[in-house]
Amino acid sequence: MPLSAAAAMAAAMTVLVAAVVPGAAASAGTSPETPTSGAPTSGVLASEAPVGEVVGAAPLPEADLSHHGYVSFSGGHIAIRIRSENLGPSDVTASTVRLRFSAPLAMTQELPYGCLRSGKATVLCETGGLRSGGGARQTALDLEPAGGPDEVIVRLDTVWNGGVRDTDPKNNVHQVLAPATGDAYAF
Repeated sequence: MPLSAAAAMAAAMTVLVAAVVPGAAASAGTSPETPTSGAPTSGVLASEAPVGEVVGAAPLPEADLSHHGYVSFSGGHIAIRIRSENLGPSDVTASTVRLRFSAPLAMTQELPYGCLRSGKATVLCETGGLRSGGGARQTALDLEPAGGPDEVIVRLDTVWNGGVRDTDPKNNVHQVLAPATGDAYAF
């Protein structure tokens, strides 16, 4: 999935799926034989389904994306190293990591190939395909926050996972506080 499409999917979505329930009671004041519109009178209920899942369809393939690494902040630069991997059981065709910062980023700075800005304090980076149990992908960023803060909070999560169901999302969602000491803080 291209990063522009992943940026569009970054907003939380809920999909409503209509399901006809046989024998459901008609609304008060009407009988099942007296339709009030052209809609079926058998009672239509809407239920929520997770994004990407279609009720009654084959189950989504499962995978376990994992992002680990470290953040350090010194001399007005935030260094981030991310190791993304898929612990399986299914392959992931592509995924996108979102990094959100507590401070806005400087407007003029170069991002590595495969990364783009998605707001004043957000960067999206694609990891490419991740084979089940295969090698990890490395992403390295050197970013400059605007305004010279004494510390930054970095929030990292997966915004696109190639359409698979992640069996353990806890290992790809992290929050790290990095004071401007130059120390590396692992996630």
